[in-house]
Amino acid sequence: MPLRPGKCYRHFGTPPYTRLEYIKSRPPVLVPKFDLGNSRGNFPVTVKLVVTRAGQIRANALEAARQHANKYMARKVGEQNYFMRIVTYPHHILRENKMMAMAGADRLQDGMRLSFGTPIGRAARVRKGQVVIYIKVRPQHIEVAKEALRRAASKLSLPARIIIEEENN
Repeated sequence: MPLRPGKCYRHFGTPPYTRLEYIKSRPPVLVPKFDLGNSRGNFPVTVKLVVTRAGQIRANALEAARQHANKYMARKVGEQNYFMRIVTYPHHILRENKMMAMAGADRLQDGMRLSFGTPIGRAARVRKGQVVIYIKVRPQHIEVAKEALRRAASKLSLPARIIIEEENN
């Protein structure tokens, strides 16, 4: 059976690990920009990517989705014709108890004794129905925005749907 990406970190059953003052080696946030495109434009339609299940989205998956959607939108409609925002922020620090896999490893490590784990990355914890990314566009670019968010959803480890909202003036 092939491995599914993000399977180990998709679900959570423990409290979030977010208190940075207690964490010695903080992994950096991999998402450099949360707002993309034209932030001052007048865009009456909002296309949202909403997760349909609660879970965790790793920061590198969020960054891959951001890059994919932004590149598609910039190529199809131009940077001045949309505004995209990453709504979720990866607060939760992921930990891993690294195990050695070599000859004599049983003499060098303690197994599960004191297995708190070292920080390896970040993740955003999301609830069912929470917006992950939204794109504001003009009515003629709705289909392009839907395709961009469909492509972004393929990078995330949770199932998602696309919702279109029109601003009423």
